[in-house]
Amino acid sequence: MYDSDKRKLLSLLSHGSIFFGALWVFIGVPLAVLFVSDDPVVKENAKEALNFHINIWLYEAIITVLWLSIIGIPLALILLIPFFLFHWVLPIFAILHILGNAQEPYRYPFIFRLV
Repeated sequence: MYDSDKRKLLSLLSHGSIFFGALWVFIGVPLAVLFVSDDPVVKENAKEALNFHINIWLYEAIITVLWLSIIGIPLALILLIPFFLFHWVLPIFAILHILGNAQEPYRYPFIFRLV
């Protein structure tokens, strides 16, 4: 059996890495956890955190393109509020899920799974 405390800590680090400002930290932490851990639940949480980060970058790029076009500025303004809620609230839900039940991985809604 896998260590429950280690599973919880590594899963929390993967999902909580979005709150660190440096690019190498919030991508590097889940990537390192993915390669270092042999626990399947931790690996799933690290993959899900990486997918979430990739989706955040994609949504940021779309909003930036809209913002740079004159026609898309109103749409970009409308999308900013849901984007920031998506960006900051869903990782908090993931952390709360892991704290409540570390035995199953958290799945982010509304994302494309690439990893």
